[in-house]
Amino acid sequence: MAAPTVTPVGTWQPAGDLPTPVAWYGQHDGPVLLANGDVVVAGGADAGGFSVPDTAVFDTGHGQWHAAAGVLHAPRRLHTLTRLANGKVLAVGGLNGSTGLSSAELFDPGTGRWTDAGSLVTPRWGHSATLLADGSVLVTGGSADRPGGGVTALRSAERFDPDPEHGGWHPARAMTDARTAHTAIRLESGLVLVVGGVAPVGAADDPALAFCELYDPDQDTWTTTGSLRHGRRHHRATLLSGGAVVVTGGTAPGSPGTAPFDPFSQRTVERFDPATGTWTEKAPMPSGRAFHRAVALPDDQLLVVGGAASDRDESGFRSALFYDAGEDEWAPLPGLRDGRWSFAALALAGGGVLVAGGVARSGLAAADPGTTELVPTTEVFGKTA
Repeated sequence: MAAPTVTPVGTWQPAGDLPTPVAWYGQHDGPVLLANGDVVVAGGADAGGFSVPDTAVFDTGHGQWHAAAGVLHAPRRLHTLTRLANGKVLAVGGLNGSTGLSSAELFDPGTGRWTDAGSLVTPRWGHSATLLADGSVLVTGGSADRPGGGVTALRSAERFDPDPEHGGWHPARAMTDARTAHTAIRLESGLVLVVGGVAPVGAADDPALAFCELYDPDQDTWTTTGSLRHGRRHHRATLLSGGAVVVTGGTAPGSPGTAPFDPFSQRTVERFDPATGTWTEKAPMPSGRAFHRAVALPDDQLLVVGGAASDRDESGFRSALFYDAGEDEWAPLPGLRDGRWSFAALALAGGGVLVAGGVARSGLAAADPGTTELVPTTEVFGKTA
């Protein structure tokens, strides 16, 4: 396979440690780029899998982290973090221990502290949160306790209006399909595309969904759109600079020794065309992965980094890949210094890509099978050519 004509240049450079090692297992739980170019992370899970309240800010000017002045009022994981148009950051829902949260909080970068932001109608975790064109936030789906025991996926949706006088939480039209651990992206048209996820059925491995749907914020309506060719969970969905959406990887369906297990499904890539509402299979990644991160680059390009085959008895991948959507070609990049999955990753305002935290090893791959090994380090990849 020929290499793309334009590839990022540089290597991964160390950039200080997080004040507290954390992993982020959700699809929308951070990090967030602040208006001044710094980065904030909040909540997540510690090495024991417990929710944390910690909040940390990465100072891009000095290349180091510092603990924020305040912490979340409620420890939370599998929550969402969203930067609002006014520069504040909204944290919504999640889990505190085994309790689903309905509370929301607002982080003020000026003070470094959190304040109350009302409550959801329905407690949830594993949901999505999407900033809409009008400045409100759409929260969809997620998991909730099932009456009688177990966990169920939600169809319900809610919207947060940040207006200080008349804002707050309001119900929105429910999705067509109940789902959790899905991805949601606002398209250039203003519509929101919801992709994949799972629907818990009480089995050890919940089925991954191929169904996708679109939300119209002006009409408060949902319509079904083209389905993925592969049901996906623990995947990534990324809006490219040209307006299309690319979905990469995910956990292989089933488990080894049981049908329809397909380990090669973790390599697959699909592209959504908003004009036609259809998905097209694209060139597969050279190596499959789930729990990875994908960061959009200029000129319809993509960086895919880290991940693992699953979250059981695994060591995090160091490998990084570059994708040129125009050429539909993949090329390897210099690998991370520390392999990791379920970590923080985003493009910095001044160029380059930051990754931090996450899981290094779990289960039988860890020194102590009873303790998950987290990564405290941060790495930054050089600016693109």
